[in-house]
Amino acid sequence: MWPNDGVLGYHQTFNHLRSEPLTDHAASAEGAEPGRCSVSRALKWTLALIGCLIAPLSFADAAFPAKAITVFVPFPPGGSTDRVARLITQKLSENTGQPVVVQNRPGAAGAIAAQAVLAQPADGYSVFVGHVGTHAIDPHLNVQVAFDANRDFRPVTSFFSFHSILVVPASLPANNVKELIALAKSRQGGLTFASQGTGTAGHFLGEMLQRVTGAPMVHVPMKGAAQAVTETVGGRIDVLFSSYISAQAFLKEGRLKALAYAGPKRSSMLPDVPTLAELGIRDVEYDQWFGFFVPVKVPDAIVQRLNAELVRAARSPEVTASVGGQDAHIVTSTPDEMARQIATDHRRYGEIVKRLGSQVR
Repeated sequence: MWPNDGVLGYHQTFNHLRSEPLTDHAASAEGAEPGRCSVSRALKWTLALIGCLIAPLSFADAAFPAKAITVFVPFPPGGSTDRVARLITQKLSENTGQPVVVQNRPGAAGAIAAQAVLAQPADGYSVFVGHVGTHAIDPHLNVQVAFDANRDFRPVTSFFSFHSILVVPASLPANNVKELIALAKSRQGGLTFASQGTGTAGHFLGEMLQRVTGAPMVHVPMKGAAQAVTETVGGRIDVLFSSYISAQAFLKEGRLKALAYAGPKRSSMLPDVPTLAELGIRDVEYDQWFGFFVPVKVPDAIVQRLNAELVRAARSPEVTASVGGQDAHIVTSTPDEMARQIATDHRRYGEIVKRLGSQVR
């Protein structure tokens, strides 16, 4: 429980005012004018009234969280986002002594989860997991959603990031990106590429790969990372940009092949896999970050409390050790730092989309 600074301050002020005399005797004894004392006394009572109005708000801020927090994840269970969010929320619950419930609301490019949060009171107890797609990329594409991520939500903190791996099923007759592009161009109708859903990293990267290389591919949106990986492993999908967390087991088993890495440098987990930039394929790079957001009307004090507790949970040794060994990184921030990152990425990806003429299909 947070210290009740607001309540204590209010009671001290009120008790002090209550001990003041309600006559002008004290002022007269010092030669003060009775009128001035009346004004002073009126001012003190006005301040006391303001204190009465502010104290309940201060108490609410200081006591946060005083009940269960619900975190809405816009993906199904089992994917990298869901796994990391659950690690952090479990630690958040341990640290605060309050239940933290994770609800998976996949679909509609994040709109289902977002609307579930926006339908709740703006009190900080309902949290949305957004990402670079919802806040920096989708606004530039023709993704139709029933909310405006940057108008309706305010950032609390980022919590993790990763770069994607270009993977194909073991059965696909392509062992490098050059062969993959040639195969796509040789097949009538091209290849299929899966994504974790419309407007996600896999979607954006697949669209960019097509336009940069000229390799024809058909987008097949899935209901989350788990389904996308399963369909690719089974050979029903030809290409997928996946997190290492979601693909690692199948890579180790040899059921998926990693052809390239969509990051600025090679992955420490896959040191023999080249980056797309090394292969001469520019712009197909994506820093996939995720963050916690709340409705824009949540008070500043609550946002700061949430930030402190979420950063504390995300930075715990248990969480950082678990995530760090899976080619992902815990990345936390202040609300202002995250807002600046969103603005930077919004400009950057907007320029890429404009230059390449990408439109979501």
